[in-house]
Amino acid sequence: MSPVSDPGRAAPAPAPVPVPVRTNSRSSDSDGSVVDPAEFENLSRSLTTGAHFLQPESLESAMLRPSSYKASHYLHDEEQEGVISEAEGEDDSEISEDLDNVRPHEGTPLISHSRRHSITARSTTSAVTEIDTPFLNNTSPTRFWFIFSQILTAYFISCFDGTIMASSHPVITSYFNASNSASWLSTAFLLTSSAFQPLLGRLSDALGRKPLFVGALGIFAAATTWCALANSIESFILGRAFCGIGAGGVMTIGSIIVSDLVPIENRGVYQSYINMNYGVGSSLGAAAGGAMADYLGWRWEFGVQIPPLLICMVVAWIAIPDDLGIQGERKGVWQALKEFDIRGSLLLTTAITFVILGLNLGGNVLPWPHPFVIASLVIFAITFPVFLWVESWVHKPIMPLHLLNRQPRGNLIFSNVIAAMVANSILFNIPLYFQAVLLTSATSSGLRLIIPTIAASSTGTFVGFAVTWTGRLKWPVLSGTICILIGTIGLVFLQRDLPSWVYLFILLPSSIGQGFQFPGTFMAILAASPQAEQAVVTSTLMLWRSLGQVLGVASSSLVVQNALLHYLKQYVTGEGRDEIIRRVRESVEEVAKLEPKYREQVIVSYEAALRLTFITCAVFAFTSVVMIWPIKLPRLGVRKHK
Repeated sequence: MSPVSDPGRAAPAPAPVPVPVRTNSRSSDSDGSVVDPAEFENLSRSLTTGAHFLQPESLESAMLRPSSYKASHYLHDEEQEGVISEAEGEDDSEISEDLDNVRPHEGTPLISHSRRHSITARSTTSAVTEIDTPFLNNTSPTRFWFIFSQILTAYFISCFDGTIMASSHPVITSYFNASNSASWLSTAFLLTSSAFQPLLGRLSDALGRKPLFVGALGIFAAATTWCALANSIESFILGRAFCGIGAGGVMTIGSIIVSDLVPIENRGVYQSYINMNYGVGSSLGAAAGGAMADYLGWRWEFGVQIPPLLICMVVAWIAIPDDLGIQGERKGVWQALKEFDIRGSLLLTTAITFVILGLNLGGNVLPWPHPFVIASLVIFAITFPVFLWVESWVHKPIMPLHLLNRQPRGNLIFSNVIAAMVANSILFNIPLYFQAVLLTSATSSGLRLIIPTIAASSTGTFVGFAVTWTGRLKWPVLSGTICILIGTIGLVFLQRDLPSWVYLFILLPSSIGQGFQFPGTFMAILAASPQAEQAVVTSTLMLWRSLGQVLGVASSSLVVQNALLHYLKQYVTGEGRDEIIRRVRESVEEVAKLEPKYREQVIVSYEAALRLTFITCAVFAFTSVVMIWPIKLPRLGVRKHK
């Protein structure tokens, strides 16, 4: 079915035909003008920033009305920067005259053949077809909710899995006597997730969303089983790497499916549902992860995820349309792979892998002058510039550079990277602070994460509805960056012997900031992009967010492990000093078993190392505020009142 012509729809009454006209208006407050994304800068200069930013507004943008939604809609030009407004109250003769005017010439935007055919068909019948559904692609509400429900379930499991690792990674690495390799549990997951997200996004355009989504669920389930049965740290890390492939595909294709089915005007509402689901999954994972590790064993953390993943596979196979998301003719896997940017994907994966190897091994496992550490950093220094060069000319790049070098999308993406870095650094290191400095159990450290994760999801839910109501896109992103900055500064001053409620609420500002920034950025960058670019924009944003998560874990591990080794050598004194340092670096649980004299020395070392990590996070958070402050964003569209 064509998302433009919609020949199968039937309408009881004729509707006004959208007629493209060019407007020179630069005012965002003009009721009659509609501004294309190409006019972004001119529009945004007139946006106000006063205290009335939560009020409904009157501006509509043609780019925000999908071509297959409702009877009266706008045609969005995918190839030219045309500005389109809706003509009302015209009879058939006026429509015919207008159709003559939209034939391409030097003064009008080009209109694709399929769209001209659609306009001609509508003028001939004097009616526009319509289906009684709020969803795109002629999807019935019942079918949509089957699809959306299993996407929410898959998101829930991914969030559950993420916070389980946050609260129990000290237990898992201590089980294998490999605490100094803790970062690889998350790094392996995030690295493969980052590498395969663009591939899966591109393949879904050729093969359809259904086979890619179901396949990602299958990989996720198999890899989770692998982790539950792992008998060595190397096997566990490899299993986590395959989990990253599956979870990355689930998150990416799931987001693209929602973009395929939900109009941009309503995207904020459904993003709110996802945020609520994120909060429940993250909270349950944080609470149950530590408790399961303490009382049932960490292997059960992964075993409980397998049945719902299998159920999601069955529902997805039945409910998702076979042709959903296919761009043009359906292609074979090999043909789609030939058109994919294999060189860019390999170069990016190589660059990120070796920079993480160099940063994690240097000064931690191997000395900085070690040949392998130096070689790893040199390989990164060579492959990353080559990757950027390849992306500048390849036909279908995995990382379209034009999304990065123009405002506001470039600022939004890079700020999102920083937010992901800071969020993952905090999520990865706060449980370590609780267990190594405050000497709490895994259960207790997990419970301390419940309220922050609920705060993040609640804020995200509010943002989705508030943006849908007001149409304003900048305030949640800017508010998020400021809250994250405040939160990281608070963590810098964290110390022992504070009231217990302080440790509970100290995480709230940064968590609320994440709730503002992540959904706000997602909606803002989609609103700044035409419908035809929704899949590539979604996969690019998620790729960069995943890279931020990888770099957050890697950079914080670099700071913690090197600073910890430095402070342990500085503060730990007495007989058996080297043996104590070795023990506490291999297992966090050894800290509580030390004699009081040595225990205090080790705790001081951990506290100093983690404080340095939080200072680094605060510097990055300030950079994010600086990037977001000057940008201008359009308004999402008018909220109609009946």
